[in-house]
Amino acid sequence: MTAIKETHFNFPGQTKFYKGKVRDVYTIGDHYLVMIVSDRISAFDVILPEAIPYKGQVLNQIAAKFLSATQDIVPNWVVDIPDPNVTIGKICEPFKVEMVIRGYLAGHAWREYQAGRRSVCGVSLPEGLKENDKLPAPIITPTTKAAVGHDEDISREDILDQGIVSEEDYLQLEQYTRELFQRGTDIAADRGLILVDTKYEFGKAADGKIYLIDEIHTPDSSRYFYEDSYTQLQRESKPQRQLSKEFLRQWLIENGFQGKEGQEVPYMSPELVKSISERYIELYEHITGESFRKSASSEINDRIRTNVEESLKRLS
Repeated sequence: MTAIKETHFNFPGQTKFYKGKVRDVYTIGDHYLVMIVSDRISAFDVILPEAIPYKGQVLNQIAAKFLSATQDIVPNWVVDIPDPNVTIGKICEPFKVEMVIRGYLAGHAWREYQAGRRSVCGVSLPEGLKENDKLPAPIITPTTKAAVGHDEDISREDILDQGIVSEEDYLQLEQYTRELFQRGTDIAADRGLILVDTKYEFGKAADGKIYLIDEIHTPDSSRYFYEDSYTQLQRESKPQRQLSKEFLRQWLIENGFQGKEGQEVPYMSPELVKSISERYIELYEHITGESFRKSASSEINDRIRTNVEESLKRLS
């Protein structure tokens, strides 16, 4: 299986290039970004050495579906999706926070709770909860958006006190976040899934409006449980069946890696890589209700270049 580990294009009108953890972003003039979703995978803010076939396609196509399904709530940055791994969108100035929202006590929030902390990002949590319990109400636990290294938890109060986001804009971001989470929850429920937690990123375009940017409701940005087994597994205090990257994080933790200084990423066997790819495809099919169609895996770079250049011609 062929995977997209990195790209090196020079598109017409290209002025900048940015390589993120997963995405390669090409700036075209003053108006557009070409975002290529690679098959790189990260955990604990570290890019792992092996790329995962079809992961980028899964992320790009799930995000496209959810962005389309939520554009009545908030406008989004998408202009065209010319290739299974590519989204072209309008340039926005990102807010320097990610809006994380949690409906259940899982992942990072659970690890904080298990360590004895009863407040996450300034939001108080009740006593007596166990892992994966449903919270009394969804909570917003923002993080700073780090250019490199780890994102850090931050409270609403600190965001406003430090002037990272204006109060007017932040209140709007909170409203959008809650409405998007409810929409994602409803769509997931229709597919027999529980949207446990997720994150959203927003930016402002030249017109001064707030836009939803990047991906939403993908396995990289979200966690899902299977609804049919949730109650029984909680009652028996057993791990939840879930569709997310948490299984990968747990595998890394069990093999002595949490992204801390001096730790080395454990060997990722071909069997592990294949299983991760299958997990991503499984989530795609569950959350969309559609069969996943694998894109052509030969001459990937030529395919992407042709599709992007044709799209840019149409947009010019």
